[in-house]
Amino acid sequence: MNQTLSLLFSHHSDRSFTDEPVSEEALCSILEAARRAPTTSNAQHVSVVVVRDAARRARIAEFAGNQAWIAKAPVFLTIVIDVYKTGVAVDAAGGKLVYPETVESLLAGVTDAGIVLATMLTAARSLGLGIVPIGGIRRNPQAIIDFLELPPNSFPLVGMCVGHVDQPAKQKPRLPMKVFRHDERYHREGMAEAIAAYDAVFLQYGKDAGQANAKTWSKGTAGAYQYADGRPVKSVLQKQGFTLER
Repeated sequence: MNQTLSLLFSHHSDRSFTDEPVSEEALCSILEAARRAPTTSNAQHVSVVVVRDAARRARIAEFAGNQAWIAKAPVFLTIVIDVYKTGVAVDAAGGKLVYPETVESLLAGVTDAGIVLATMLTAARSLGLGIVPIGGIRRNPQAIIDFLELPPNSFPLVGMCVGHVDQPAKQKPRLPMKVFRHDERYHREGMAEAIAAYDAVFLQYGKDAGQANAKTWSKGTAGAYQYADGRPVKSVLQKQGFTLER
């Protein structure tokens, strides 16, 4: 196994960080790797807002549901779907921006932002740094938009903590390959049995990690996804200009 695959296979999210700052050289390398990542039609629909200031990180932690590691990690990166700069280019060419009215604009932006997130977390871990992605910034997207002074036609999709690890996290087990890889067509057969076997593995992982409320993956997933999420994502997206009318 080569070094790159070894790094990818060992992925885990850390939530315990020291006070040691992340060097500007390391941060620039992470951002440069992300800037060069693949992007839909070379449209480059992503921007990253870097927050180092401790007081500002503490505020973001509050917006994201009081996640303490956001305040503790020395760097917080917000990955933004950014069609505002697309509009600047369209204006320069004498056109009129209608792209945010389409569902495709959101799908392309989410795709590109996901690629940026994966690139940055891999780059950070290759430098010996710890990371944890933060979807919690969508709990109160308007607060994040106002706080970071984001322009119209942009949306804060996901964040990422970066720092030097204090107490390393253990890698969580994943669903078996048989329910991830589907050759030639989607295979539903055997899905329930494979998930049942994984539930036992995941429950034991939780017990071994000392989780007082350890539960199976199915129960944890049901607790999160059998109800509609109350986050005001749709309304804020529309307010920002992503009307998704076509």
